[in-house]
Amino acid sequence: MARLKELYKKEIIPKMRELFRYTNDLQVPKIKKVVINMGIKEATTDPDLLDAMMNELSLIAGQRPIKTHAKRSIAGFKVRAGMPVGCMVTLRGNRMYEFLDRFFNLALPRVRDFRGLSPEGFDGYGNYTIGMAEQIIFPEINYDKIKKIKGMNITIVTDTDKNEEAREMLRMLGLPFRG
Repeated sequence: MARLKELYKKEIIPKMRELFRYTNDLQVPKIKKVVINMGIKEATTDPDLLDAMMNELSLIAGQRPIKTHAKRSIAGFKVRAGMPVGCMVTLRGNRMYEFLDRFFNLALPRVRDFRGLSPEGFDGYGNYTIGMAEQIIFPEINYDKIKKIKGMNITIVTDTDKNEEAREMLRMLGLPFRG
């Protein structure tokens, strides 16, 4: 069992039940999935860059990503409908907990001038989105082999619809919020 999942089951569920006065363990919010998305605007002109980004994302996530395609044509960006414009991966189960453990404890401390994540990244339904400026914060990425430094969006999807409950659960899991 993943270390973070064990922490959740043994320590966080009882604390959340006490804090929010839940009567049942099933009322405690859970993380459903983690979605990692990389948008690559240069993918329309350089298909090798998209393959390199997909390889890096597979190293980070431990799972093969899929290509995302443009839904509609945008002449100003020289994008046609159906062109590959990025890649994404959805993590669930033990892979999700392993990724979150590495992200909280290894990758975030490597961010330059890191003072914590904004507590304002919630969408009103208990889901939290983090924008990372560079993929080199992950220890799996070899700095010498990257073609281009790109950012990514990491969305943590929970099964609650209250931001306060999700924020407290993520804080107990080890997500360092600012302030």
